[in-house]
Amino acid sequence: MLLTRESFETRENKILAPYAVRSAESHGREFKEPEDPYRTCFQRDRDRVIHSKAFRRLKGKTQVFIAHYGDHYRSRLTHTMEVAQLSRDLARMLNLNEDLAETIALAHDLGHTPFGHAGQDTVNELMREYGQSFEHNEQSRRVVEYLEEKSADYRGLNLTFEVRDGLIKHRTSFDQPVSLDVHMPSLEAQIVNMADEIAYLNHDIDDGLRAGILKKEALNDLAIWKKTQTNVNQTLPQPFLISAMISSLIGLMIHDLADNTDHLIASAGISDLESVYSHSKPLSTFSEGFKKECAELKDFLYEYFYRSNGVADYNIKGQNIIRFLFKKLMSNFQLLPEKIRQNPYGEESHVLVKDYIAGMTDQFALDLYDQLTK
Repeated sequence: MLLTRESFETRENKILAPYAVRSAESHGREFKEPEDPYRTCFQRDRDRVIHSKAFRRLKGKTQVFIAHYGDHYRSRLTHTMEVAQLSRDLARMLNLNEDLAETIALAHDLGHTPFGHAGQDTVNELMREYGQSFEHNEQSRRVVEYLEEKSADYRGLNLTFEVRDGLIKHRTSFDQPVSLDVHMPSLEAQIVNMADEIAYLNHDIDDGLRAGILKKEALNDLAIWKKTQTNVNQTLPQPFLISAMISSLIGLMIHDLADNTDHLIASAGISDLESVYSHSKPLSTFSEGFKKECAELKDFLYEYFYRSNGVADYNIKGQNIIRFLFKKLMSNFQLLPEKIRQNPYGEESHVLVKDYIAGMTDQFALDLYDQLTK
């Protein structure tokens, strides 16, 4: 039997929780378009994100390690795929809209700079000289609303309101975008926030251990790691032990998050989507005790991984490259691609340069730096 958009929407109305976002009830797109006969609005959004140039560039952007450090360390693209997988699983467990959660997850890092969070901090520092700021989630929304090109009739990808709202309200320890809208995002967007946190905590431990920067013995004092150890045969050989420990830790986080989110929804009396938007605080969080254990893990990673010599040296190099490129391009505007120099929308020069640098892969930035310093 051929399934149409209407059949998917009917299925959502019958199956999804009353507080889930339904495709048929989306607030829609800024520019009106005919509906697709076979895909819901969020399925179309997902496909537009995956086929965007910004999404393809994620494969060349640093998560923590540089690209040539090794083939098996996470890139911004593999991180995004892990977040999308976790988001979809969580949405299914909580009876939410899987397509919306997946789409927000796939788009949440489209605006990230090269050289990881150090790159973001540097671009923010440079933009403050012009009385502005930079936050990569805000840039992600800019990418899908203005910078990507899909149609001659409008700028951007023309995504639905719910996806764009989820991007601007995406919040983790690293991400704190400014939003003028005080309403909570959808539960689908909230679980993406948490899936992002679960993904980076676990893959940073995994990458740090495999690189030899983190020592497994140093993790043994952490309460959350001790819990994980009780579920895993500690006599397993490396690297099977690491894989089993990471898998167990992800499971602990997913189960606590799903159980606590379900509890918070019930205890708050959430009965429809509007009550999600109007609630005073997030409904998808870890339980209080587990939240403290995750905070202890974050502190550990900051001290022993993100600030380690191996990571810090590359961060400093990346920051210096971004500063050089920004100042060089600002003083030599002809170095920008002609398409950007044409500036059809009358953007300020520093905004054009910011957009260009933020869109670069690590290797493109390195190559351009080498070219301009010869």
